[in-house]
Formats: sequence, C-alpha cells, structure tokens
Amino acid sequence: MLRRMLAAVAAVLTGVALAACSGESGDDFAAGTDDGDHLARFVQQPWADLVVETRIAMQLLDRLGYRTSTQEVSVPLAAEALSTGQADAYLGNWWPSQQETFQPVLDDGRVEVAGTLLTGTEYAPAVPGYVAEELGIRSLADLDAHAGAFGREILGIEPGAPGNATIRQAITNDAYGLGDWKLTASSTEAMLAEVTRRAEQKRPVAFLGWSPHWMTVAWDLHFLEDPEKVWPGAGEIRVLTRAGLRAEDANLTRFLSQITVDAQTASRWIDQVDKDKQDPADIAAAWISANPDTVRTWLAGVTTADGKRAADEVIA
Repeated sequence: MLRRMLAAVAAVLTGVALAACSGESGDDFAAGTDDGDHLARFVQQPWADLVVETRIAMQLLDRLGYRTSTQEVSVPLAAEALSTGQADAYLGNWWPSQQETFQPVLDDGRVEVAGTLLTGTEYAPAVPGYVAEELGIRSLADLDAHAGAFGREILGIEPGAPGNATIRQAITNDAYGLGDWKLTASSTEAMLAEVTRRAEQKRPVAFLGWSPHWMTVAWDLHFLEDPEKVWPGAGEIRVLTRAGLRAEDANLTRFLSQITVDAQTASRWIDQVDKDKQDPADIAAAWISANPDTVRTWLAGVTTADGKRAADEVIA
C-alpha cells in the first residue's frame, strides 16, 4: 500500500513538474488526451536546433489538421513524459549519450525509436583550440596536470542533462585524476556566454561541447580524447515516440520517422537562434517555404487529417 501511495505521489509531482516547464506553445502539457485523434504533443530542451526542428514538425502537422503542442523539459522528464503517455514524440534523442536515461524505457517497450534524424554528431568535454595548443591539451588525461589554470572546473549545461551526469560520475570515480574537480551546471545559454567571455580573454576553459554547433568553428573546438572510455559520446540524433503511437496513429508515426536533417542545416539554425536572435517559429516557416523538395520527402505517404495527400496540401 505504501509503495502504491508513493508511486501515486510521484506521478502527481512529475505531472506538476512537466506542466511547470512549459515551452513556447503555452498549452497545458496533458491537455488533449481525450481527443486522441490528430494530436501531436512534443517535448524538447532549449537547444536551438531541436527547438527549430520541433517547430517545423508542428507547423507542418498544423497544416495537416493536427493539434500540436510542445513543452520544454529536462532530458529525464522527457523520458518520463514519453514513457507515461504524457507526450507523443521527442526529436532530440542524442545517442548514445542519453542511453542511461532512455535505455530502461526502451527495453521495457514504453518508448520506441521512430527514426534517425541526424548522423555524425559529436558530444564530449572540449577545449578551445588556443587551449589545446598552448597547454598541449588533447585528452581528458591531460587536464589534471593543468588543474590550476582551469580552476579545477568543467562547465556544463542544464541540470539533469546526461552529459553533466557523466562528468560528475567521472569526478566521483577520480577518472583521469579529476576527483578534486567540479562540474558547474547552469544552462546552455549561460555556459556559452561564459565560454565566450573566457575565450575573448584567451583564458583556459573546459566545457561540454557538441557538434553540429557554431562553437566548433568559433572556438576551433577540440573534443577531448577519452582513452579510459568513461564518455559515451554521441553518434546520432534519433526520433522517439511513446509506446502505442504507431498502432494508434500510423500516419503521424510515418511522418516522424521520415524527418531527417543534415549537420550543415542544423548548424545554420543554431546560428540563427543563438547569434541572430531570430524567432524559431519564423525560422521554421521560412525553411518550410524555401525547401519544398525536402518537405515533400518528409511527407511521402502521409495524409492530412481528412485523408488527403499531405505533400500536395502543404506544398500548395
């Protein structure tokens, strides 16, 4: 009985946390579950390319007659939302860096892989090129010899991010002699601002880096080697859906499975959001208008809510 009561309380608290982390749509996270048909509820993190990708998917689905929403949540809450049926899709499953978070719900069938959105990613602790050259930093094993220069600190992103957890675990295990180091978690935007500040002063800084992103070019980024294999890395970004969506809405699942993006396009979206401060919804709308061939590929075999050919309706 106590176990059931605790589970019920946890479910309520999770729902409250998810609702409190609302994204740009402003919709109630759990709203629309009674409608069932033609509903697409996304979850996302505040990563520029993911936000734009989600906006593109929502705008296309809006034109097909779906009712869409998105909520901004941490990675663990995204897994929880999908696994409990509070969300339908997630376009930002960096793999294998998020494996520890998502593998359990994938293994028990509560979450499913719909497709691969992007391949050839990198995700690891990194240093700017000037740090790699001046201090000879090429590997995680090189950091501790220069601990004083770095203030024994690695900069991270949002609390709850799997990358942060991996760095903390390495520190706990004293991997590479990092046992007396610390991870400073904040947000993606805050981390990038702090790295920018230190880079302008040519100060040593180690942080959680990834590609595609403008940081790789702006700072001539060097991803640190990992000879002890403590870092899972990231080779692709996948699209995940809740269990049962394929059976309930094969049309929506087909659309989600056909979304693919190349690294150059993703990097451009990140530039537009982070550097040019453009509205992701405007970026999404402009991209849809400028890329009818790609849109048609995403919509191949997909129909509108009333059964019409989706590509014909959207392109028209």
